[in-house]
Amino acid sequence: MKNKILFLLFAVAILWSCSEETAKSNKDYTAWESYLGGPDRNHYSTLSQITKDNVHELKLAWSHSVKDSGQMQMSPIVIDTVLYGVTAALKAVAINAKTGKGIWEFGDPYKQFLSTSRGLAYWEKDNDKRILYTVSSDLYALNAVTGKPISSFGTDGKIDLRSGMPDFAKDKFVISNTPGTIFKDLIIMPLRVSEGVGAAPGDIMAFNVITGKPEWAFHTIPYPDEPGYETWENKEAYKDNIIGAANNWAGMSLDAETGVIYVPTGSASPDFYGGLRKGSNLYSNCLLALDAATGKLLWYFQFTHHDLWDRDAPAPPNLITITRKGEKIKAVAQVTKQGYVYLFNRETGEPLFDIVEHPMPKSTLVGEEAWPTQPFPVSPKPFARQSFELSENDVSPYAENQEELKAMLKVADKRQYAPPNTTPVLLFPGYDGAAEWGGTSADPEDGIIYVNANEMAWILQMEENVALSSNLPLGEKTYLTNCVTCHQKDRKGLPASGFPSLLNLKEKLSKEDISTIIKNGKGMMTGFPQIKGDEKEALLQFLFGLEIKHTIVETTSDSLPHIPYKHKGYNKFLDSNGLPAISPPWGTLHAIDLNSGEFLWSVPFGETKHLKEQGFPTTGTENYGGAVVTENGLLFIGATKDGFFRVFDKHTGEILWEYELPAPAFATPAMYQINGKQYIAIACGGQKLGTKKGNQIVAFALE
Repeated sequence: MKNKILFLLFAVAILWSCSEETAKSNKDYTAWESYLGGPDRNHYSTLSQITKDNVHELKLAWSHSVKDSGQMQMSPIVIDTVLYGVTAALKAVAINAKTGKGIWEFGDPYKQFLSTSRGLAYWEKDNDKRILYTVSSDLYALNAVTGKPISSFGTDGKIDLRSGMPDFAKDKFVISNTPGTIFKDLIIMPLRVSEGVGAAPGDIMAFNVITGKPEWAFHTIPYPDEPGYETWENKEAYKDNIIGAANNWAGMSLDAETGVIYVPTGSASPDFYGGLRKGSNLYSNCLLALDAATGKLLWYFQFTHHDLWDRDAPAPPNLITITRKGEKIKAVAQVTKQGYVYLFNRETGEPLFDIVEHPMPKSTLVGEEAWPTQPFPVSPKPFARQSFELSENDVSPYAENQEELKAMLKVADKRQYAPPNTTPVLLFPGYDGAAEWGGTSADPEDGIIYVNANEMAWILQMEENVALSSNLPLGEKTYLTNCVTCHQKDRKGLPASGFPSLLNLKEKLSKEDISTIIKNGKGMMTGFPQIKGDEKEALLQFLFGLEIKHTIVETTSDSLPHIPYKHKGYNKFLDSNGLPAISPPWGTLHAIDLNSGEFLWSVPFGETKHLKEQGFPTTGTENYGGAVVTENGLLFIGATKDGFFRVFDKHTGEILWEYELPAPAFATPAMYQINGKQYIAIACGGQKLGTKKGNQIVAFALE
């Protein structure tokens, strides 16, 4: 285990320099003024009007329909009597939180941005009240009262997030799906970048909330004079056109009392083949403790060395207090895609449960060097099943093609951290993880966390990356270079895994629409701003079936380096009916006591409607979005593919109330009160996992 502690004594004075007003924001659990309820990201409320005795009396209090429809991942925030959120087309909206009546909307009414947003941030000083949110690579500052851009922020109310990056990255794909974290007059921004060759670096950057100017940056791919540089065999990694990412896309948590921000990072790019980035690759796949005022590193821990599996830390950590031998310890807990919980002393970074480095399999791909060990917490146990636990007997009892699925389970490499290979590897938990971006709710003073998990297996497989023929038309060559992994050589995509067919595009979208998607991305597809000019026009001609096959165009543009292997695509392990191929549960919900490491309860989460109608036991479903937990014993959560909003008894896991939403809510709710009345609001956008689209934000309360 490698856990380098870089905490310096002189930092103590800085850590305790925050004002009382700032410190208080970590303790006020009656409001919902920050993403996921507060800077500690605990999704926690002390509001108590809704109880176990009256929760069955919850009614729809209001519904607000936005003008566009589709996936809304956002968790709203509520300031005084106004609820703020972001629509599927990335329009910021302000709504009366008591009545659901719209107040203002900001965004180009004629432009449909096709990314997703998980929310926005709020800052105020005296009478200056600002909403900060992102569209594409732009960070906007809006007047919270009027919804108008604040002209003194950047240029006409916006800045390009790439303004804080090195020059070589300023034309690369950079967006933000997750709201920034406010510390005093700074906003510290999560970034989403490409996952392939040539991605932008994943620097953690702070910007001035008032002016928009960059204030500090932490290099997650270290420069030569910085600690961690020695963990990269490629000494040009920090500045070349091959390696990038190691970014925080999932958001971060702030201890407002000490001024320390806790930042989980993802994998370095390119994903799946690391022969061009040998080494343990700090600071990818880490939890970083940074001085929020300066970006100075205080301590770190790396969860996956030399990541070959896209094992990004998927959610902000939880800042909680645990009790050990009668002593209260301020801790930080990080859940992972692998289904583990890592717990650290918040101040020093020391693990609060032992972490053991276990030997791992070697890679057989030419040029690849998988890291020889990986770290595992001794406790708690994983909150999702692991690949090595599965056998042919774990095929779904509801599958009609069981023999075919058993054969796949028999031949697939099921070892933990089995390196990617040209033969199938069972990735379980899957690419999106057990834990995902919805995050974990927690009782901050009792040391108990509540986490919903996916149990979806995927097949990871590589293939030799054969150099493309120089006789190919430019458009087809561009498609095979950039698009084939997700949309396949025949352009039929992998619809069951969430990757649409590109056949008959001209019947669905215009060339302008497709051009915008290529540049900016769509949903969780990254954009390709580097494809432009003749290359982009040729790709559009190819996608619309207009490219002349015998027309060859020589390209002398800056081509990205060739890598010997490429990913074959994101294939879910499904049965012939499109259901998960492994036995249920396919989604679960857990309560874990981090004082002891013991599970308090675990239950299947969600239903498969047609199986339920046939009388089969609860299966659980895929789920995206987090819960809100209350001091008085309730847990509120949407998230499931089946489209229900549910309330659980947080002490037992028993369902106390459920309501079928107008569309599934792949989002985390917000809890607040107005004039003594308690509300819970959630965005219902649907669309994900093949579900119906929705356009409503709904709120519930007692009559």
